[in-house]
Amino acid sequence: MRGNHAARDETRGGLSPSLVTPVLLLGVLSALGGCAVGPKYTTPETNVPPEKWSTKGDSQIAIQAAVDVEWWKTFNDPALDRLVELAYQQNLPLQVAGLRIVEARAQLGVATGSQYPQVQVVFGDVEAVGLSKNAANSPLGLQSLPSGVSFNRNYLNYQIGFDAVWELDFWGKYRRGVESETASLLATVGDYYYGIVSLTAEVARTYVVIRTFEVLIQLAEENVRVQEQGLQIAESRFRHGAISELDVTQATTLLESTRATLPRLQIGLEQARNALSTLLGQPTGSVDALLDGPKGIPRAPAKVVVGLPAEMLRRRPDIRSAELTAAAQCARIGVAKADLYPSLTFFGSFGVQASDKGASANPFSADALYYSVGPRINWPFFNYGRIENSVRVQDARFEELLVGYRNAVLKAAQEVEDAMVGFLNEQRAVAFEQGAVKAAQRSVEISLVQYREGAVDYQRVLEAQRSLLQEQNSLTQSSSSVATNLVAMYKALGGGWQVRQGQQVVPEPMQKEMKDRTNWGDMLSEPRDAETQKPSPTANQ
Repeated sequence: MRGNHAARDETRGGLSPSLVTPVLLLGVLSALGGCAVGPKYTTPETNVPPEKWSTKGDSQIAIQAAVDVEWWKTFNDPALDRLVELAYQQNLPLQVAGLRIVEARAQLGVATGSQYPQVQVVFGDVEAVGLSKNAANSPLGLQSLPSGVSFNRNYLNYQIGFDAVWELDFWGKYRRGVESETASLLATVGDYYYGIVSLTAEVARTYVVIRTFEVLIQLAEENVRVQEQGLQIAESRFRHGAISELDVTQATTLLESTRATLPRLQIGLEQARNALSTLLGQPTGSVDALLDGPKGIPRAPAKVVVGLPAEMLRRRPDIRSAELTAAAQCARIGVAKADLYPSLTFFGSFGVQASDKGASANPFSADALYYSVGPRINWPFFNYGRIENSVRVQDARFEELLVGYRNAVLKAAQEVEDAMVGFLNEQRAVAFEQGAVKAAQRSVEISLVQYREGAVDYQRVLEAQRSLLQEQNSLTQSSSSVATNLVAMYKALGGGWQVRQGQQVVPEPMQKEMKDRTNWGDMLSEPRDAETQKPSPTANQ
């Protein structure tokens, strides 16, 4: 009676009572699988003042929440605007940063897939079998077989089936993995945006350096002409016996010394142009046409607008990236800690198996069906010490990243303050240097007139001409420092990346090249859902 009932279960293809318990257990554990071990990430405290900078009272600094993201346009230099736009399109390190976002998208896909059955295999095989008559205990080696019994020496085995193994995410190991990869993805987005900030600032700084060298070369050439005039006067007076040869040699020394600065300045100019070419992703010599136009140093506006210190923390992508990296590491603590607890794995195999001989020749008959399913509990109890130390490793790395985040915040605030102080004080220095240059120019004019008339010796002319060149160079360097400090201040405030927000991180030609090699789907062009949300490290916790 009992045997007949079991046979009816198999005929109907229903679940035998031996399978009911594992299935019910799976349902119960799935319902309870909402817990996740490990700490929950919270934003660390920082020591940045929320409302003011130390230079708040200066009339040249306007503090407000909204800051012009296209800050380089405050210089009103069309050449600089063109260079910044070209750098966005062509800079190679920025393209690498964009590709890292694509890589992180794929990594997130891998982590997301780990929440589902980890091993899924569909297989099919055909096996040719040939048995030896001489094998020990082989039926073919028997002298005789029972009446009516035959044995096939050669036959084919057919098998088609499906295997699956699923480790139930009861302790949140795989969910923490998804949290970690999501935060890592957002961190790479922050790195990409900070790459834009750094690129914009470096293009602007290099452009200022180029214009500075051009001005210095122009000043050196002007001083060469002035000093040539002084040498001509000295030679004329020497020929007429009014002075000794000493004045001529002194004038020649100063002139040749000034001429010697020109090749050195030209070296700096060419190297700066080469650096700009590299920033634009172009070979050297390709930026000359882009630099046509006025060769003066870009002039900073009379008043600049900066954000609040607390707003800087939200604007700077590198700070967000540092925090998101810490958030990703926090989730890895949970991944490591899950190994301390028992894991429940469900495995199953289903298929058909048959031979081309005998009654089981049809591989799709009911008699050819086979299956196996069940749970397995794995608890690496004797590896507890090693696992515990792995958890400690992850926790130490997390604490390191938290300290690194706080340090990044402090350094960011320092960068803003340093650039702001430099910008304001260099402007004051420029005003003094302008007065010094005017006085030095007048001194050269007076000394040449007096020397021509014999009222003073040539030493006064030399001193006046040296002083003029020195003051002109100092004025040029101060004017350059005003511009570079303003660039550094906007970089420290984290401005500029917003102009590229929502745009593709991989250029179209590169997308086509990659799609020709690999099926990327929409991963190259479309951001993942996490990227379109507000970039908060705790958004996915």
